[in-house]
Amino acid sequence: MANGNRIKIGLKCQECGDINYTTTKNPKTHTEKFETKKYSPRLKKHTSHKEVKLKS
Repeated sequence: MANGNRIKIGLKCQECGDINYTTTKNPKTHTEKFETKKYSPRLKKHTSHKEVKLKS
């Protein structure tokens, strides 16, 4: 599977500021910032996580 267009992104907790998860996305097809609810190990609960850029 070719992923030449994909970029690495991190999912940063909006409450504690930790980057708990990493993934990739295609910026040409998904231009908006990715946001989802994920588990935050530091807070021990589900919180909102928003996309941040990672160094390649």
